Order: sequence, then C-alpha cells, then structure tokens
Amino acid sequence: MHPYKRSQRLSILLREEIADIIMRKIKDPRIGFVTVTDVELSEDLKVAHVFVSVMNKEEKETTLEILNSAKGLVRREVSKRVRTKFIPTIDFRIDKSIDHGARIDRLLREIKEKK
Repeated sequence: MHPYKRSQRLSILLREEIADIIMRKIKDPRIGFVTVTDVELSEDLKVAHVFVSVMNKEEKETTLEILNSAKGLVRREVSKRVRTKFIPTIDFRIDKSIDHGARIDRLLREIKEKK
C-alpha cells in the first residue's frame, strides 16, 4: 500500500510531465523562464490546477495567456505520456506563494533590523 493518495502521486507525475512539455513542445518565443511549481488535482481527478512561476514579473499575464491557449496541446501530450483512465482538464494559474514567501522574508528582516 502506498503511503499517500493516488491524487498526490498523479499530481507529482503531472507536474514533471507538464514541465517537460512546456520546455520542449511549446515553441512560443514570448514565453520566458517558466517553472511548474505545483499541480492540485480535484478529488475526482477531473481537473488539474497547474501553478506556474514566471521569472520576469512583466511577462506573467502574457505567459499565462499563452499557456492557457496551449492547454489543449499540453493535455494531448499528457495523454500520450500518462496511462490513466481520465486525463484531467488543465487550468494554468500563477503561483503566488513565492511572492508571499519573499514578502514574509522581507518583513522578518525588517523586524530583525529594528531590534
């Protein structure tokens, strides 16, 4: 028996495969440096929310539009690579946890400097 749920195992696999697909298959020159940080699956495994981090802050919205327009290609490539009964619908989202972590780090440094 596996130590964690099937949805967690599938989300790890999807994160790796989607990152590879973005790197190798999407040939849009407007896409900058993109990192797939997490994949959250619904309990029925029908919807995958793919969180991405974009290095250049000015290109976040453009990159998100490009990825969402290419989600059919990504889903088709995932279906070729992953053997599962249902291939989830893919929804790309910007990962805000990195910005949130940087803000917390900055606030902690400010508190330390005040002491």
